[in-house]
Amino acid sequence: MKKTLLFLLLFISQTFFSQADCTSALSVCGNSSITYSPLGIGAVNESLGGCLTTGEHNSIWYKFTIATGGTLTFNLVPNDPAADYDWAVYGPNVTCGSLGSPIRCNAATVIGVGAATGLNMTSTITNAAGGSLTPYCKYLDVLPGQTYYLYIDNWVDGINPTMAPFSLTWGGTATLASPFTDPTIQPHPFVAPGLPAANPADPREVVVCNNPAIFDFTTLSAGILNNNPNFLISYHTTQNNALSGSNPILTPITVNTTTTYYYSIHYLDPANPTNPINSCRQVGAFKFKMGNITGTNVNLFACNNNNAGLGTFDLTTAAVFGDPTATKKYYPTLTDLNAGTNEILNFTAYVAAEGTVYVKITSQFGCIATAVITLKFFPVVVVNDATLRSCFIETNPSTGLFNLTNASVTTQGGITKKYYPSLTDALNGTNEIPATLAAAYIAPSGVVYIKVTNGNGCFAIAKVTLIVIAPVYSTVLKDKIICMEDKTTLDAGPGFSSYQWSMGATTQSITDVGVGTYWVKLKTGDCITTQTVKVYASEQPVISSVDISTTTVTIAVMGGTAPYKYSIDNITWQDSNIFTNVPRGDNMIYVKDAYDCEPINITIVVPNLINVITPNGDGINDVIDYSALAAKQNLVFNIFDRYGSKIFQADKFNGYKWNGTTNGGMKVPTGNYWYSVSWNEKDKKNTLFKYTGWVMVKNRE
Repeated sequence: MKKTLLFLLLFISQTFFSQADCTSALSVCGNSSITYSPLGIGAVNESLGGCLTTGEHNSIWYKFTIATGGTLTFNLVPNDPAADYDWAVYGPNVTCGSLGSPIRCNAATVIGVGAATGLNMTSTITNAAGGSLTPYCKYLDVLPGQTYYLYIDNWVDGINPTMAPFSLTWGGTATLASPFTDPTIQPHPFVAPGLPAANPADPREVVVCNNPAIFDFTTLSAGILNNNPNFLISYHTTQNNALSGSNPILTPITVNTTTTYYYSIHYLDPANPTNPINSCRQVGAFKFKMGNITGTNVNLFACNNNNAGLGTFDLTTAAVFGDPTATKKYYPTLTDLNAGTNEILNFTAYVAAEGTVYVKITSQFGCIATAVITLKFFPVVVVNDATLRSCFIETNPSTGLFNLTNASVTTQGGITKKYYPSLTDALNGTNEIPATLAAAYIAPSGVVYIKVTNGNGCFAIAKVTLIVIAPVYSTVLKDKIICMEDKTTLDAGPGFSSYQWSMGATTQSITDVGVGTYWVKLKTGDCITTQTVKVYASEQPVISSVDISTTTVTIAVMGGTAPYKYSIDNITWQDSNIFTNVPRGDNMIYVKDAYDCEPINITIVVPNLINVITPNGDGINDVIDYSALAAKQNLVFNIFDRYGSKIFQADKFNGYKWNGTTNGGMKVPTGNYWYSVSWNEKDKKNTLFKYTGWVMVKNRE
């Protein structure tokens, strides 16, 4: 398509071109059509010969070379009713100044629009003299490499010249040489410079940033040639110069937006500088168009998150210039922009306080503008810290149940809240507490953070202090110990707004309370503390042993709470655990502890002890006999001499009896001896009973 556009420009460009001589004949590039309107002659009035005897009038010279042999025809059609075109073909391979007679010549009277002339396949004549009515001559048989000249002349009265355009198209089987139709020579399409004009018939437009502007035309060359080797390009101020390659623009010049400029492309055969196709040219026209640009100063907003004094700005979102193909560079100061220093490279995430940034805008055509971005903060999100209080959770008193959504941290509307366990999490958006959990958040005393975000995406973070209200217990309500049979009063003390006892009472105290476990719900503010209290039965004392020595009874007590009280009649009580002059026989001993509960008691027997035995076999007082106690637990019966040495032990084998002998069967000397009897009663505490006494033994010598 781009190549087609260039051919179209060539087709059009020859319409208003001043005349050429044979030596400056225009090269025909391939079988392209030609449109031309000759006016006058070149510098030399050539000697034409053949059917053309009157010299040049309004003429143009063309030169063409055969690429592939065959037959060659052409059709020349005037486009003006006053035109009368004659023509002649010279060659092959002749030179200007030695053209010789034309090999084809036609001066027939061909006047008017559509009155065509030229070469065709049916005519047999080679020469048509003036005045004849034979507009066509015989075709040419041509061979590759042959070069010919074609002369065309509009014969009109020289005093009143007429500018009459014609069009010429080629025919036959032969093709004309052109570097522009050979893909081995031109592998790529040429690219016309600039952009299409609003009117497609107008020249393309090259953008410049100033008017007038000094422009270096060579900056267009690489783009037009499009990597095609061995082609040269030149620039001109007229079509005439572009077609002939004369008067090229060699240095940058001052250009404007009203003048039409031309480029001319021709091939230079690296192996043959005289190759005829080297003079074949394609030309195109272009104009300059103002492309100066203006940047727009804009305000750019970002969030001053958490009122930190810094925002993150995406500078690329600032609409300083509408063309997306333009490039932009950002600088902190105008001085930096002008010097090209300290360019802002993190322009999509530029962290800064409120201020200004300067933008250098370069359009796709290299035009430059500047703009100022004023950095501003969105209105800050206003938050305040808050405190939430919660009653302790009874199953875990160090924690409370908090509804974080109730924390009054802002009065602004159109906001969203998110909840985080730490400030770092709030800033980074990690470990968010879901809203469902935030409404029933179980935690000990501490802090959480609420990120409050407005419609601009800006946020601030509020700290919420969580306070678990500890349980408030009664300091006067204590566990009690009472006698099992007694009742007592439980008093929770003053200072609570309400009381609820496990027994249903709602008073500060309850009475007539026996042994057991009770609770009371104590309300302080909105919180209720459940306090448990126990009423214990006092531990009763236990008589651990009874020591009876003649009429003296000593009681040993354990357990319960000292001091103990002792009685032998449950009426008169004494502090001492020793009773004297206890009558012989059965007696009841009573004991109670400091709680003064119902006493415990035990029955004891003070025996009617025999103090003298005469083991003489008369059956009277021969033995001490404790066989009646044989059923007692752990019964022990021992005899001691006056020195404390055990001389006899009564047991089940001797019937718990002593007859005044030693264990060896020998009679003991007459004298006083001590004895002791002990056992454990079969009660709950295995009470130890111990009897001690003395006896006189009278043995016959």
